[in-house]
Amino acid sequence: MAFYSYNKNKRFYRFLAIPVIIVFVLLIGYIKYRTFIYSPVDPSDNNSISFQVKKGQSVKEITNNLEQKGLIKSPFSLYLHAKLNHLGENIIAGRFILTKSMNGPSILEALSNASKAQFILTVQEGLTIKDIDAKLVEMELIKPGNFIQEVKNFNNWEAYTFLDKATLSKLDLPLEGYLYPDTYFINPDEFESSDLIQLMLNNFEKKFSKLQEKIKRHTISQIITMASIIENEVKSSKDRKTVSGIMWKRFESDWALGADATLLYITTDRTIDSKDLALNSPYNTRKNKGLPPGPICNPSIDSIEAAMYPTSSDYWFYLTTLDTGKVIYGKTNEEHNLNKAKYLK
Repeated sequence: MAFYSYNKNKRFYRFLAIPVIIVFVLLIGYIKYRTFIYSPVDPSDNNSISFQVKKGQSVKEITNNLEQKGLIKSPFSLYLHAKLNHLGENIIAGRFILTKSMNGPSILEALSNASKAQFILTVQEGLTIKDIDAKLVEMELIKPGNFIQEVKNFNNWEAYTFLDKATLSKLDLPLEGYLYPDTYFINPDEFESSDLIQLMLNNFEKKFSKLQEKIKRHTISQIITMASIIENEVKSSKDRKTVSGIMWKRFESDWALGADATLLYITTDRTIDSKDLALNSPYNTRKNKGLPPGPICNPSIDSIEAAMYPTSSDYWFYLTTLDTGKVIYGKTNEEHNLNKAKYLK
């Protein structure tokens, strides 16, 4: 009877030990979780660390990036904390200044605070000033037309040697072509269109200064205008230099450039019909000879270099296929017409 009682008690204690062990493991896990979440990596380190959250990033990607930056101890713990407390949906895209002295909840709070974020403005090559205005409106940084108006009000010509005031001030948008396409970090609380314009012009100056010294043929205004056409006509570096050669050859031979991109610049729906082709506008380079009055977009350095260093060829014509965007060249008008019949059906 005593033997039976001993085995019964043994089984009872074993059964009791299982939940005790589970509770103990959970307690240890919770303590570690709390430690990882609420204890900063280094309470004494207040050095600023730039951290970027990209649009569309998941909480898991963000917490992994935080660990790679040395800002948190455990990405899983912070991910779990964000999920359990529905904090991930509050995180916004932007660039933030964080420190290793911040704990997990403080970091999540900072990443959710628009006043502490620097918005990311990406200006792709080939965008116009109107496109930039629309992006800023979408980001709720300005009212429609604010950026455009600041461009029109620009009067700091003497600060930038690459700007030809005599030529550019006559244009409706005098800085078109010179607002360098790049990624810019913007503080929404202190945003001013005039500050962004200065930042973009300074960036253009940084990228263009060495090239500016090497210009021996044509004016800066002509180079940037040609670069802007090339930017929106073809995409590869090789094609840009070849098309540049064709364009300059037409220009110097008193031919019409015949670039659709210049006409698209002034059409409201960015398409061309027979009515547009008949427009008596200096931007209609199918009808009028020479360059348009100014740039038609903000080109990349690649297109600027193509405008400066064109590739000579026997070609006078080119077209871009509708399906693949491949550039097809022709030496004569007859050959060009055959290419149009074949590739632009």
